[in-house]
Amino acid sequence: MQTIFVLNGPNLNLLGTREPEIYGSDTLNDIARMLDDQAKELGVAIDMRQTNHEGVLVDWLHEAREVGAKAVLLNAGAYTHTSIALLDAIKAIGVPVIEVHLSDPSQREEFRHISYVGMGAVDEVKGLGPRSYSVALAKAAAL
Repeated sequence: MQTIFVLNGPNLNLLGTREPEIYGSDTLNDIARMLDDQAKELGVAIDMRQTNHEGVLVDWLHEAREVGAKAVLLNAGAYTHTSIALLDAIKAIGVPVIEVHLSDPSQREEFRHISYVGMGAVDEVKGLGPRSYSVALAKAAAL
């Protein structure tokens, strides 16, 4: 069974309590349960992780390559807008990466309009709340 990595960056461990007017009330565990059920239906496995550390995200992207992951869903949080290291890793690994956001960064503060992750990603799903992950998982499974 092919595995899709679902990587989550800084502050996403606080989903459900962090600015619910922007990010909703679902926790990351709620999203993980939803994706587990969907993955079974799609015939793939997911490996879902969260870290607040940029270098760990880079290491996990490298690991996706090493283990032959089918794809990566990446919600890099604020690192989306700042991390050339993530862009370089995405470009280096040869595994398709789909950028995921609960909110729509293009409708938020100006500094959120640039996406280094998006510069390397094959697709982007944003602004659908937790459903952003579900739509991205279906796209990844179809690759």
